[in-house]
Amino acid sequence: MWIILAFISASLLGLYDVSKKQALKANAVLKVLLLNTLFSTLLFSPIVLNSIFEFGWFEGSRFSVGIGTLDDHLAVAIKAVMVLCSWIFGYFGIKEIPLTIAAPIHATRPVMTLVGAMIIFGERLNLTQWAGVLLAIGSLFMLSRSGKKEGIDFRHNRGILFVGLAAVTGACCGLYDRHIMHSLEPMFVQSWYVLYQAVLMSITIAILTFFKPSKQDSGDAFHWSWAIPLISLFLSAADVAYLFALSDPDAMISVVSMIRRSSVLVSFACGAILFHERNLKSKAVDLLMIFIAAILLYIGSR
Repeated sequence: MWIILAFISASLLGLYDVSKKQALKANAVLKVLLLNTLFSTLLFSPIVLNSIFEFGWFEGSRFSVGIGTLDDHLAVAIKAVMVLCSWIFGYFGIKEIPLTIAAPIHATRPVMTLVGAMIIFGERLNLTQWAGVLLAIGSLFMLSRSGKKEGIDFRHNRGILFVGLAAVTGACCGLYDRHIMHSLEPMFVQSWYVLYQAVLMSITIAILTFFKPSKQDSGDAFHWSWAIPLISLFLSAADVAYLFALSDPDAMISVVSMIRRSSVLVSFACGAILFHERNLKSKAVDLLMIFIAAILLYIGSR
């Protein structure tokens, strides 16, 4: 069952990427992100309220969590800052470059997480795992050649830089998750960190609004899109499926992580169909290399 939930989570993550791309068309990045955090907080507010006031709404279920200690909330607040930084980088990046380039870069995140685990936690890669890492790195070089056909230079493009920073920050967050999840309940982390994200984004928007020059910035233009609440819906559903998959005693985090990166299939297909992005044949080869790398990493981690 956990394998099915992992694939469901991957599919929802792909739809989440597509919703982001659609919502950010000629739209203010930070305002879209603020609404995303507010909608996500609204979705998980019953869990937070239940933990504070002990209404007993979810008694006996996995959605029933305690109020937590000050240290617990500090740990979750740090996670909220890390995730929010990754989101901000990702939102600015995906607004400026094709989805069929951004999605494969995101797909390299498990590779960076694995390398980080080797450095921080003393894990060692075997030959098969090293082959997967090197293949994933090689796919990025090939992907940069595909990007240049669309006038995108990986070395000087701001969108590429932002998406890369989002992937690195996300990988760091994954390593931090491994650290805090030894002592915290998954739904406690999920429900409280989206609340902290909403608070942090509200403060950020307020500060930027206060110090904004009198001249209107075209980048601040905002229009409503139904893709905005879909961002929160797809991401929240993907996270819930992910958490329930990991709650299975037989679940393997290495396998779940790799399966979730297959969300790039949905992103790639929608980028081609909905956004009519170009050079799909060469990008598909790059994408295939990333999946082969993921398979090698999976086999080497068994």
